[in-house]
Amino acid sequence: MKIKFALAGALLAVTTACAATETKAPAAPVAEKPKLYNETMNPRQKEYPNHLGFNDLHIQAIRHLKPDTDDVHDPKLQTIVHHHCKAYDDGTMICLMFHSGMKDQDKPIGFEYIITSEQFNTLPEEEKKYWHYHKVEVPRAHATFPDLTAEEAAKILPAVNETYGKVIYFQKPGDKFPLGEPYILIVQDMPEQD
Repeated sequence: MKIKFALAGALLAVTTACAATETKAPAAPVAEKPKLYNETMNPRQKEYPNHLGFNDLHIQAIRHLKPDTDDVHDPKLQTIVHHHCKAYDDGTMICLMFHSGMKDQDKPIGFEYIITSEQFNTLPEEEKKYWHYHKVEVPRAHATFPDLTAEEAAKILPAVNETYGKVIYFQKPGDKFPLGEPYILIVQDMPEQD
C-alpha cells in the first residue's frame, strides 16, 4: 500500500514539474467587434446596453386601445400604451405594447410591427388597409419619446414619420390571460382625441 502511495506521489510530482516547465505561447489578442445598433432609432444604445432586446426605443401613445363604446370620450382612447421597440437591420421595428409600462411583472398585450414607406409600397393593396402612416398618426396619438431629450426626439421624429405600423393584439388589458382570437386594431379608424 505504501508503494502505491509513493508511486502516486512521484507521478503527481513529475506531472506538476512538467506542467510548470511548459512554456505557453501568448494568447492572441481577441479584437472585440463594435456592437451594432440602429443609431437613428436608438441614440442611447451605448449608454443603455441592449440586454433586454426590446429597449431600443420607448414610445408612448394614446388611441391604441380598442374602445368599449363608440363614444369619443371612451377612457380607453386616452389610455397611454407603452411601446418598447427593437430596431432591426432591415429597417423594420417590432414594438411590444404594454398598457401599464414595462416593469418587471408587466406583460405585453400586443405588438406593433413597423416598416418603412418603401416596404409599405411593396405590400398588396388589400393588406395596406391594416397599416397606419405615422406622419399622420404620431400627432393624433400624441406620441412621445419619454426616455429621450427633446433634441434626441427631434432627430428621431422625421425617421419615425416615414414609417407605417400594424397593431396586433393578443390580449385585452383587463384579461388575466390571452383569451379569444388575436385581432388587428386599425388605428386610423379610431375616433379623434384632443
